[in-house]
Amino acid sequence: MSQYGKFYDWTYGMNGGESLVSTLIDNGVKYIFGVPGESYLSVLEAIRAKNNALRFINTRHESGASFAADAYGRLTSRPGVAFVTRGPGATNASIGIHTARQDSNPLVMFVGQVPTDQLGLESFQEINYSEMFGQVAKAVIEPIKAEDVSSATEEALRISMEGRPGPVIVPLPEDVGFGEVKNKLEIEPVDRATILAEVELINSAVEMIECSKYPVIIAGEMINFERCNDLLEKFASQIGAGVIAGFRRQGVIDSNYSGYFGHFGLALNDYQNEFWSDVDLVIGIGTRLDGATSLDFSLVRESQSLIQVFPSQEGLINNKPNIPICADSKPTIIALSEKLSDQAPSSRMEWREKINRIYRDWTKPENNPSIGNVDLAAIASKMSDLLPSNSIMTCDAGNFSTWFQRHGSYTHSKAQAGPAVGAMGYSVPAAFGAKIAYPEHTVVAIAGDGGFMMTGQELISAVENNLPIIVIVCDNSAYGTIAMHQYVHYGENNQYGTKIKSPDFAAAARGWGARASTVRKTDEFEPVFRNALSSTEPTLIHIVTDLRDLSGTGLKME
Repeated sequence: MSQYGKFYDWTYGMNGGESLVSTLIDNGVKYIFGVPGESYLSVLEAIRAKNNALRFINTRHESGASFAADAYGRLTSRPGVAFVTRGPGATNASIGIHTARQDSNPLVMFVGQVPTDQLGLESFQEINYSEMFGQVAKAVIEPIKAEDVSSATEEALRISMEGRPGPVIVPLPEDVGFGEVKNKLEIEPVDRATILAEVELINSAVEMIECSKYPVIIAGEMINFERCNDLLEKFASQIGAGVIAGFRRQGVIDSNYSGYFGHFGLALNDYQNEFWSDVDLVIGIGTRLDGATSLDFSLVRESQSLIQVFPSQEGLINNKPNIPICADSKPTIIALSEKLSDQAPSSRMEWREKINRIYRDWTKPENNPSIGNVDLAAIASKMSDLLPSNSIMTCDAGNFSTWFQRHGSYTHSKAQAGPAVGAMGYSVPAAFGAKIAYPEHTVVAIAGDGGFMMTGQELISAVENNLPIIVIVCDNSAYGTIAMHQYVHYGENNQYGTKIKSPDFAAAARGWGARASTVRKTDEFEPVFRNALSSTEPTLIHIVTDLRDLSGTGLKME
C-alpha cells in the first residue's frame, strides 16, 4: 500500500514509460510540468492510461516548465517534476535547472533521448546530458535498460532532496521508454534523511554565541525547505540576535518580527552599513551565503566571527566560517537552544530593538518618493495591506522588484518565490506552479516588462487551467537594471542597448483570455487590484512606470 493512499498492483510486462509513471505516483508526485515531445511518447501514454492519477500540465515553453517545477519544489519541499524533449527542449529548460541549483530547490527533470543504438553518433537532437548538465545538476542518471527506469526515477527523487536540495536530470532513451520491464517493481517511497551536527561543533558554537556582544543571524533557503521558521524566531529571541533574510529569502521569518533587520543582497544601504559595524558574530543558518547575500563573499569582516550551518560541505567553503557546521537547520537550532541560556542579555535586546526601529522607518513608502506618476513604494505597501495572509508572491529578477522587496510584507515561509540566481522570466511560470501547488492561496506574480516578454505567454497556461493568478507587469520600457548601471558608470546620456519598445500588455493578456487593466497613476492601482483579488479568472495589471525611478533603494536618474 502506498503511503499516499492508492495501491498499484505491480505486474510483469509494463514498459519503461509505465514503470516511470508508476514510480512517480507511488512517491506522491501529482503534477508534471512540460512540453510534450515524441521522444517520451511512452510516458505520455502511461499518464493517460492512469486516468490522470498523475496530471501533465502543458507549458508554452520549456523554460516555463522548469521554472514552474522549481517553484513547486521550492514551496512544497518535495521535488518539482518537469518533462522536456531532447536537444532543443533540454537547452530551453536549462535556465530553470540553473535556478534550482543556485537556489537549492528539489527538482527532477526528465529529458527525452535518442535510442540507445544512436547514442554518441551526434544523432538528430542528441546531446550528452552528463556533459551539458554535469556542473549544474546534482546528478545525471541515464537508464539504458527498461528494467532500470524505476530505480533511476527513485534515485533521482532521493538525490534531489538529500543534503542540499537541487536539480537532477534523467535522460530517457526512446527505446528504453518503450522497452519491456521483465522484473517486478519493488518501490519504496523516498524520504530525506536528517543530517545532525557534530557535538563538538555545537559546543564551540555555544561558547562563541555566549561571548558575543551583538550577534546577527542570516537565514537562508534551508529554513524554508525544513519549515522551521517558528523555531528560528524562538532561537533569535532566546539569544537576542537580529535576523536578516538572505537575498530573496524574505519569509524565512515574519517580517513583522521585532528582531527583523531586513534582507541583504548585492549591496548594503546606509542603515545596514551602520549596524553591520556593530556586529561581532554572524550566524548563518540554512544559507550557503551566496554571492548576492555575501556581497561576492566579502560581507563577513576580519573583526567578525562566522558560524555557518548548511547541509553540504560545498556551501561551507567560500565564506571561510570559523565554525562550519554541515547539518540541517532544525536539529542544529534545537541542539544550540538546549545548551544556551533562556535569557538574552539586555544590551543585545536594546540594540536589536533600535535597529528594528530604523528598519521599520526605512520601509515606510513616504520615505521613498518617486519622480514619475506611479509610486511603486506606495503600490507595494498597499498591495501587502490588501493581500490575504496566506498569499504567495513570485517575483522576477530586475530593479522593479526592489520596491516590493523593501516595502512588502512577508509573514510566512511560502510568502515569496523569487530566483536568487537572478533569472529573468521566472515569475509568471512560477506563479502558475505555485497555484497548482496551493490552489487555495492567492498568488501574485511581479514582473518587469523585459522579464515578462521572456515567459509571459505562460499566462495562457493559467487561462487554460482556470488558475486565477494575478500578474503585475512593471513597465519602464527598458532593461532597467542595466540602465541603472550605465547611468552610475557613464552618466544619463550614455545609455545604450537598454531601451525597448513595450507592447500593450493589457491588450495582449485579453487576447490570451485573461482579464487586464492598465495603471498610469498611483491612485488607480487600489481599485484595479481589489477587482483582481475578487476575480475567479487570471488577471494582468500593466503598471506604466518611469525609468528615472531607477531602484527601490532610492536611486534616481536626475
